[in-house]
Amino acid sequence: MQIAKDTAVWLHYTLRNDAGEVLDESEKDEPLNYIHGQGDIVPGLEKALTGKGAGAKLKVSVEPDEGYGERSDERVQTVDRNAFENETEIVPGMQFQAQGPEGLSIVTVVQVVGDHVTIDANHPLAGQRLHFEIEVVNVRKASDEELEHGHVHGEGGHHHH
Repeated sequence: MQIAKDTAVWLHYTLRNDAGEVLDESEKDEPLNYIHGQGDIVPGLEKALTGKGAGAKLKVSVEPDEGYGERSDERVQTVDRNAFENETEIVPGMQFQAQGPEGLSIVTVVQVVGDHVTIDANHPLAGQRLHFEIEVVNVRKASDEELEHGHVHGEGGHHHH
């Protein structure tokens, strides 16, 4: 079976930046699984995987506009310290979930000066070219239940109890 919309896909991947540094990779015994066509992976990678089958190995470079987008200065802002829970010590590099106009996103603390905290809502990989090495492990039709829930169930997937 080939990867197409509404197929359940298992793959091993290594993600590198332009300098060749490993940014992320799947666990040796635990391939990443997702349902193709639901926006669970970056668009450029999804396009490259369409039509591939189990056993396929490929290298894909994804430009920012088909990855995590370009960096936007508008997504960097300074907020009052009281926007955070009081007992939390806020230091640069910390990440928080925040509700924004596009839904839930991760913001990273860039700087703390007195009661002012500068946060960056850009994805940490925004503006970067992404280099993936992929091995497709398995492909099958996603079940109606998986499509309804938006994730893979069963073997190597999500289990409901």
